[in-house]
Amino acid sequence: MSAPDLALVSAGLFLLVGMLTGVWKYRHMMASADATAPTYVDICHRTALMYAFACIVLQQLALRSAWSATVDFWATLLPIIYFATAVFGYAVHGYLQDTDNQLQRPHKLGKRTLPGGLIKLYMWMLIGAEIGGLTVLLAGVIHGL
Repeated sequence: MSAPDLALVSAGLFLLVGMLTGVWKYRHMMASADATAPTYVDICHRTALMYAFACIVLQQLALRSAWSATVDFWATLLPIIYFATAVFGYAVHGYLQDTDNQLQRPHKLGKRTLPGGLIKLYMWMLIGAEIGGLTVLLAGVIHGL
């Protein structure tokens, strides 16, 4: 699969997840006395929609990048992997309703506490993958101009 195809399929999947989590959010809002959904149900819904459009930007950059297909593929895949893990994590917190701030210490996952170092490592990897992948693709576009 090419980088642009990967990004386009991912955009469609994130849009679908955004729509499905919108139903989840709506059901919570209708059942709630104050017409609100749990924090991470809302975050999951909005983030999935946002990442759908971010994938379209990645697709367009990959289409115009001067780098090799392999470089473009990895530069596209890595951010998408972290987009997906973030949405999944938000969905888990939304389902468990265990926090309204996943970075608040101690880091909770259901009734368990996660090691702070694990969260910090994940966040630095996410930052590196998302910004790194985008930077590589953007540099490929600029190089090709």
